[in-house]
Amino acid sequence: MHLRFLACVLALALAPLARSAAPAAAKPNILFILADDYGIGEVGCYGSDHYRTPNLDALARGGTRYTHAFTISLCGPSRAQILTGRYGFRTGGSNQDAVGEISPRKEKLIPTVLKPAGYVSTMIGKWSQFSLQPSDFGFDEYLRYAGSGAYWNTQPKVRTYVVNGETRPLRDREYLPDLMHQHLVDFMTRHRDRPFYAHYSLSHVHGDILPTPDSAPDSKDHYGDNVRYMDKLVGKLMAELDRLQLREKTIVLFFGDNGTGNGRADRATIGGRQLAGAKGSVLEGGGRVPLIVSWPGVVPAGRVSADLVDSSDFLPTFAELAGAPLPANTVIDGRSLAAQLRGEKSGPRSWVFHQLARNWYVREAGWKLNQAGELFDLSDAPFVEKPVPAGSETPAALAARRRLAAALAELNPAGGIPDTGDESGRHAKNVEERKKKGRNQ
Repeated sequence: MHLRFLACVLALALAPLARSAAPAAAKPNILFILADDYGIGEVGCYGSDHYRTPNLDALARGGTRYTHAFTISLCGPSRAQILTGRYGFRTGGSNQDAVGEISPRKEKLIPTVLKPAGYVSTMIGKWSQFSLQPSDFGFDEYLRYAGSGAYWNTQPKVRTYVVNGETRPLRDREYLPDLMHQHLVDFMTRHRDRPFYAHYSLSHVHGDILPTPDSAPDSKDHYGDNVRYMDKLVGKLMAELDRLQLREKTIVLFFGDNGTGNGRADRATIGGRQLAGAKGSVLEGGGRVPLIVSWPGVVPAGRVSADLVDSSDFLPTFAELAGAPLPANTVIDGRSLAAQLRGEKSGPRSWVFHQLARNWYVREAGWKLNQAGELFDLSDAPFVEKPVPAGSETPAALAARRRLAAALAELNPAGGIPDTGDESGRHAKNVEERKKKGRNQ
């Protein structure tokens, strides 16, 4: 009895030490899945009317689904903000062309931040907005392709792809998304005994919209086929994590790089209603995207969170999870979600910021204020953004204006690196092509 009593006392004394040591020792693998041109209206668990995504839905049931996650409404500025944790007026990456001017000498991306904590990293997929190679920005390995929407070698831009500096031919009947999946599985297999960060930038569902390996010969819905194939790849990836016995060691995040592509927004409805705006716009449908986070035993399962998330938040979140210091002498705009992801009490963001070219806004739960001083009531968002006419502001609207104006004054985007591109934020060559088409019509 005496020995059992001493054993119990010793166990109770050591328990707090064990609990405090565990989080420091647990450096999770980080698997960041980035879908291309994929908005909330195309995800089953977000209430999509026309698309079914059983694997993404299962991921959400096993983790936390965020309903108010935001990023920039074009892929280049969005990806720059994700990888740097900084707003476009600080990095210069406020339009598609300007992202290519971001230098590894000036900006540290997520893999470089995580490296001192012992992480090995890979970038798989789209890299076209950034200059140089992923390895120049700190990735240990990579598989990249040219442009966007890469699937088959029938596309001139996809005759080849690059793996760690080696240009390889994409052969007949090879489906590039399948090769990307295989590359990721190989990476995880080889590095299963050390923490890794995988930046998995999917081809889906950016155009060109082509048949998938699963498309029926008479399919009339190739876009739906692509959504289903992307969802299938997510399911296959989760099965591989289980096979490698890495599921409990890996935090998985699924995120959209911007909203639904133009020309498809009318079908991306929720409850029969179309979202306001789409890719390239500064309306809700442009930057409000799916975010699903799963980490068994750590991230609460089945949780739906309305907390605001800004895409600058990923870098500081990953740094905290990894135990890595943030870049010195650098303003990081993101706010770590680590405590929140673990289900701990943590004050959520009060606002998010969006800048595309020379247009920007700051948004809180129910209101939005843009660079022109225009206030919008978001009580019916994401379907409607109601302008609040000057002189008709209620006490609630006036209070919101004061809060958001103070946030913009503190940020001072006008005092940052000026945007010199087209107001749309798009590539100059694309803008010129559109102008030519307009003149010829």
